[in-house]
Amino acid sequence: MSEQRFADRVAVRLGSDGVAEVCLSRADKMNALDAAMFDGLLLAGEHLRQASDLRAVVLHGEGRAFCAGLDMASFGRMAQGQSVGDDLADLVTRTHGLANRAQQVAWQWHELTVPVVAAVHGVAFGGGLQLALGADIRCVAPDARLSVLEMQWGLVPDMAGMALLRELVRADVARELIYSARVLGGEEACRIGLATLLAADPLARAREFARDVAQRNPDAVRAAKRLLKASPDADAASLLRAESVEQQALIGSPNQREAVAAALAKRPPVFSPPA
Repeated sequence: MSEQRFADRVAVRLGSDGVAEVCLSRADKMNALDAAMFDGLLLAGEHLRQASDLRAVVLHGEGRAFCAGLDMASFGRMAQGQSVGDDLADLVTRTHGLANRAQQVAWQWHELTVPVVAAVHGVAFGGGLQLALGADIRCVAPDARLSVLEMQWGLVPDMAGMALLRELVRADVARELIYSARVLGGEEACRIGLATLLAADPLARAREFARDVAQRNPDAVRAAKRLLKASPDADAASLLRAESVEQQALIGSPNQREAVAAALAKRPPVFSPPA
């Protein structure tokens, strides 16, 4: 497994099976988000977008927590009327397609072509939770603590949280979480749809899921993610057509034939890199 570090905050490990692990590595600060962490996550995302045979991603935090949210020093500067930093001084300008810099930190996992699984332990507060929401699936520990915490600081979710929350929970539930800024545990998070899987060891469960995904036809997995990303905003006619276009391209393709052959022979498939 090869490893690269970005901005001394984020480690990316890519295995021969195509599963990448993105680890937030600021354990002494519970992986809080500062300028260097933003840099590291954005560089990690760009690195993975260029990986030729990427199959799945596991996103997790080192030490006691997934991510505690924005660094407390940043809130201290806010309280004194100072800028949080030049990179966050202008939030309105779009710097990354649809998103600004802060939004891209979470949104990029939603946009990545392969499934992303977040393993959440300890806390995922504010921006840390929004980072996890960018993943396709969230595995959480029963004693994890999650919160859309921005209202406590007189703010609104602004790291793509609004766009990501609407796909996961009912509108009134999103309102309750945002307005109250309350902290909830892993079991409730799963019950309301904020999280996906409950696991005593969320990282082990996330790795297991990612390895399973890596054994599927990579062309079909990427096609499925494209369809799932389009579905919330697409009308029925557009989505039905997109479904047919993706399926027609898959049927009879080399990796689809290999999936069938392997299933019939009861052997592990050997896929070519994604088309």
